[in-house]
Parts: sequence; C-alpha cells; structure tokens
Amino acid sequence: MMVIMKSGHSQEEMDQILSRLNEIGLKGHQIVGVERTVIAVVGSIYPELADELETMDGVDSTVPISSPYKLAGRETKPEPTVVKIGDVEIGSGRTVYIAGPCAVESEEQIMETARAVREAGAQLLRGGAFKPRTSPYSFRGLGEEGLLLLEQAGKSVGMPIVTEVMSVREVDLVAQHADVLQIGTRNAQNFMLLEEAGRTGKPVLLKRGLASTIEDWVLAAEYILNTGNPNVILCERGIRTFETATRNTMDINAIALVKQISHLPLIADPSHGTGKWSLVKPVALASIVAGADGVIVEVHPNPDHALSDGAQSLNFKRFRELIEASRVIGDAIGRPLWPAAAEAAPA
Repeated sequence: MMVIMKSGHSQEEMDQILSRLNEIGLKGHQIVGVERTVIAVVGSIYPELADELETMDGVDSTVPISSPYKLAGRETKPEPTVVKIGDVEIGSGRTVYIAGPCAVESEEQIMETARAVREAGAQLLRGGAFKPRTSPYSFRGLGEEGLLLLEQAGKSVGMPIVTEVMSVREVDLVAQHADVLQIGTRNAQNFMLLEEAGRTGKPVLLKRGLASTIEDWVLAAEYILNTGNPNVILCERGIRTFETATRNTMDINAIALVKQISHLPLIADPSHGTGKWSLVKPVALASIVAGADGVIVEVHPNPDHALSDGAQSLNFKRFRELIEASRVIGDAIGRPLWPAAAEAAPA
C-alpha cells in the first residue's frame, strides 16, 4: 500500500503515521519524490487499514501496490534513484565505469591497476579480497590483507572501492574499509546477508543470481531496501543457461526491462556475462545502449598470469579502448561518461 501525503504536510503528521504503522506491526518507508511524498507500507495489511489511514492528518489518499516490488518498483517511486558514492553518482544519466582486477593479488598488482584504470577514465576501483570459487583449491583471495591493500590503492588514486562480502560475519569488517559492498551471484538470495549488508547504510551492489528470474533478483533488492537503506545498485552479470559457448548468457534485454519496472540504478558486468575478454567491449557497449547506468569490468596488468579469471580480464590497452568507445556511444545517446576520478593529493 502507498500512503500519498498532501502537499504541504508537516513532519509531525508524517511521524504520526509512521508511529501508527509501527504500533500495528507494519513498516513504513518515507519516499520523497519530485512531485509527491509517499509512505510505502509493507507487511500484513488488513482491509480496513486504508480507511483508517485516510482519516489521519496530512494524508491525501491510499493506493494499493499491485507490483510484488513494494519498494523497488516504479509504482512506488516513478523517478530514478541516484546512488552517490563519494563524488560519483550512479543513476544520474551519465555512464560510470567500475574497473579493477578480479582478485587483489599483491600490493604491486593492485596499485599498478588502480593507476591505470583511473588514468583511462574509470570512476570506481573494484577488487576481490574474499573470493567465492567453485573449487576449494582455486585462489580464494588474500582476505583482510587484500581488503586493506584495495583500500590503500583506492585512497592513493582518489577512487572509491567496491568489493564483495561473502558472509554475515565479514560485513562489519568490509563495511569499515569499502565504499560499496558487493553481493555476488552465489549469495544473491542469501537473505540474512542481504539484510545485514543493508543495515550498514553503505551502498550495496547486488548481482543477479546464477539462475535468478528478474522477479527473484528485484525481490532480493527488496530485502536490502526494507532495512531502510535506499542505496541499492543492481548488476546484470549473465545467467546460467544451456549455452556453453560463453561462460554465462548475458541478458541484455533484462537491462531494458528492469529499467522500466524499477527505479534502482543498474550496471552491467560483461566480464562475467561472457567469460571472454574479446566479447567484453561489444557487450559493454550494447549494455550502455540498452540503458545500463554503468559497467563493471575486470582489468589486470597481465591477464595471462592472473590468479583468477584471466580469460575475461582486459589488459590496460584494451580497457583504454573500451573507455574511448564508450565515450563515443555515450555522447551519441545522451548518456556521456562521468568524469574520471581525480588523483588523490599526496599525503
């Protein structure tokens, strides 16, 4: 249910409604839009509630929410959500690039990559410290050491950092050092982890599950939003199908569809979506045209020697070429690239 507030309502009137909802075991989320302010009511709503709320001061009307997405859907919030990370805004109409290695391997590797992607035009630095791997014998990241190296690299080049959190017990640690918490595909429906990440208040980048439907994916975002954290970024990273020619099947039409049904910003991951570096550029460009607010890609100084996902990683030259092509496409369709990160001042 949506409670639509009258123009000129007071904060006291808003607080009284929220307090009443809390009394009866419901949760109200205040959403301030360009043209109206609403309260999205979630929980077990009884039939008489609409009549009761409409008698309260400041309420204009109530409207049932037909969509399963009570907080993520455009029915509740027609205008796009913009997630701000440092000086970067995702969902603002400009294309953002998040780039870096699949895994932090050493101080030299992450520092070299951070400098290269910043100079090429990226805005955020990515890197895995805690790595989920199919085989327990594969390189699983440096853990806390890798997280600290990533933080150091980000600060040295003036870039916010994005890294994956794999379990509830790591949330506080990662939130202390990272600017964005990434929920990977294997944890896309780990609801306790989604809620714990949401409670940090930090932006959460939610990847689509390996075989999640669009409804599964957006409802997973609902768990984060329902904690009161509005800073959710969706990420299409391909899904598992019968096709074996690529690592996953990159669902380009999901980008266009989700942008229609949800106000949340959405980025594309052509590295995992294809598993082949040669496909990253064309799929990234297609994603931008389809409506993606940004792209996250894996970049490594020497992909042939990467400890994980080298086959889908771009080297520095190929990443520069991708940025230049994206700049041309972005300008042509009215979604130019966000300015590159500025180098941090020397300590």
